[in-house]
Amino acid sequence: MTTYDAILDAPPCRLGAIFTGDALTRLDFLPADTPVSHRPDGRARQLARELEAYWHNPAHPFDLLFVPQGTPFQLRVWRALMAIPAGRPTTYGALAKQLGTAARAVGQACGANPLPVLIPCHRVVGASSLGGFMHASSGAPLDVKTWLLAHEGAASCLPPAPSPQPSPASGRGSKRHAQTD
Repeated sequence: MTTYDAILDAPPCRLGAIFTGDALTRLDFLPADTPVSHRPDGRARQLARELEAYWHNPAHPFDLLFVPQGTPFQLRVWRALMAIPAGRPTTYGALAKQLGTAARAVGQACGANPLPVLIPCHRVVGASSLGGFMHASSGAPLDVKTWLLAHEGAASCLPPAPSPQPSPASGRGSKRHAQTD
């Protein structure tokens, strides 16, 4: 069981925060019925103020010391995530192309993000679906991702549901094309 330095209230859920010294190093989404911390320390109060500013203004730039821990590749993806503006999601494929890597690798780095919201992995979606969130493809994690995107005004930017494709009658003369985005 993870021990959090603070558990904070958030509109869609609770957030468990872990600090190393003065730096925030992990932020986890927790069930909405998780008890909040009643006596948060200065670090947690600053985090709560910054999150409150974000809840009121999704474009709020976080003024908080946070240090994500990951591989060099993950850190590169996470830096790119922080450049995605609120309300303007991109796709795994587009981000992969920008970074010169594969969409699946970008998705894995997004899923390993230890500081969601501050490093906005929720702003990356599939080419024809919401994509995953926190290594999940359904359930509560996607509910949180949907809430965050709607909060940022990105609901109209989400990719449309794929339309059904007719199957070739005989298979003759048809070619299959890989979707890369």
